[in-house]
Amino acid sequence: MTLLNRITTYAIALREFIAPTYRPERHYMRGPGPACERRRGTATPKNHATALNARPSFQ
Repeated sequence: MTLLNRITTYAIALREFIAPTYRPERHYMRGPGPACERRRGTATPKNHATALNARPSFQ
């Protein structure tokens, strides 16, 4: 390994230590996706805002 390769390797390692390129917020899942809901049978209606605002009728 040449001196230039070692310097480059250490520089890359130092940069990753100081400012890592991995951003966890880009990979964070907020909950189960639609496929998981379909498997469980708990899928919400497409227009769930209407479903949330719907009032039951007591007749």
